[in-house]
Amino acid sequence: MLGASFCSNRRQNSMAHRNSRRSDSTSSTTNRFPPEGTTNEKDEDNLDHFIYKKMESILERMQDPHTGVIVRTVKSFMSKIPSVFTGADLISWILRNLDVDDTTEALHVAHLMGAHGYVFPIDDHILTVKNDGAYYRFQTPCFWPSRCSEPENTDYAVYLCKRTMQNKQRLELADYEAENLARLQKMFSRKWEFIFIQAEAQAKVDKKRDKLERKVLDSQERAFWDVHRPAPGCVNTTDVDIKKTYRAVKPRQINGRIEHLRRQIERRKIKVSKVAESYLSYFEQYMEFDPFITPPEPSNPWISDNTDHWEQESTTKDIPQRRVKRWSFSVRELLKDNAGREHFRRFLEKEFSAENLKFWEACQKLKFTAQNDVETMVQEIYTEYLAPGACDPVNVDCKVAETVKRRITEDPDRYCFDQAEDHIYQLMKNDSYNRYLRSDMYKEFLGGTKKKPTRSIIPKLPSLSIGGGP
Repeated sequence: MLGASFCSNRRQNSMAHRNSRRSDSTSSTTNRFPPEGTTNEKDEDNLDHFIYKKMESILERMQDPHTGVIVRTVKSFMSKIPSVFTGADLISWILRNLDVDDTTEALHVAHLMGAHGYVFPIDDHILTVKNDGAYYRFQTPCFWPSRCSEPENTDYAVYLCKRTMQNKQRLELADYEAENLARLQKMFSRKWEFIFIQAEAQAKVDKKRDKLERKVLDSQERAFWDVHRPAPGCVNTTDVDIKKTYRAVKPRQINGRIEHLRRQIERRKIKVSKVAESYLSYFEQYMEFDPFITPPEPSNPWISDNTDHWEQESTTKDIPQRRVKRWSFSVRELLKDNAGREHFRRFLEKEFSAENLKFWEACQKLKFTAQNDVETMVQEIYTEYLAPGACDPVNVDCKVAETVKRRITEDPDRYCFDQAEDHIYQLMKNDSYNRYLRSDMYKEFLGGTKKKPTRSIIPKLPSLSIGGGP
């Protein structure tokens, strides 16, 4: 109520002097502080407006006369300090009434409210809150950030000029404020007389107020300018962030986007029947390899005394048919099985393309090599498989080869062969792997039989004896 009357008198006082000035000056400063309960149209598009509303809802709970922070008038040595509370009281209230776990988080919440000017210390320009016995005060609603547009330098000049007219120690200008006043006086030298008249009129109105009321209003106005014109080293929470402004959108645009995404989620791009069919097919394919459904053969050596599993891993003899069958699921299943990879290598040797598998294995080994050995191994792989005149050249196009060569020259690392490795992997997957599955070599291995030797069509010649014959 005190803040509302202060703002109303200030506007009336200012308008009385502005009527004698030019109309452009009137339009620029008439609606500096909007009445309580109003919101500028510009604030509706401000991304910070929603943050302000959340802070103000908490502040209204703090100012509740029954359940809020206890505000009292403290007696000092020769005077009274009206409408104050301690930082410890504020932190205690936050811990009791908000979803806050510890004192550190409560201090952070209080500091954010102080940085935006909703709560301020009565004797300091630094807008922060500490958990101690220092005195703080609530800001009047007409000075809340959500209800005030960004003030102009002329208003700041009027405020500083008025402070110089009030000959009181507590209202003396700080060093940075005196520097700002000198800079503004130089900037507005042509209309400084108008600024001085406004400041003088406001100072006369302030003198007519009650002493305690004047103390409260002076501290609230000072806190308002500490938010919008902070002391050096303090963060200006009212600055416009270019990135934040670029990302800012109106609430209706956000709601439209949310509705669009909700419709996209509800719309099924794949039929449920197709998904179920794919899942059943995958389950049927891997069912016999699931140890929870089908007991593994041989049994796990870690839970039994049978070590056949380790012996089969070291040799390609006596491999279960079920394991060989799994090689036909994908080239990945084939290559991750040591026995399958060895069998596939022998097939590639017959087709004179074993260098593809060797190159892929070398690239896989490179990714797990110690960092000190990476550069040496990169050069060895490039010399053996990709360099001009390589002993085991792999079939990659010139574009991939140039890319790999450039990466090796600029920064040889464990991933410089990725493009060539992917190219060779796709070549084995789409070409060599399909031929391997159709080959007699795999089919015989799957069936557990060996190819019988073919009979020679050349008749056996009788042995000839030289001499001594009958």
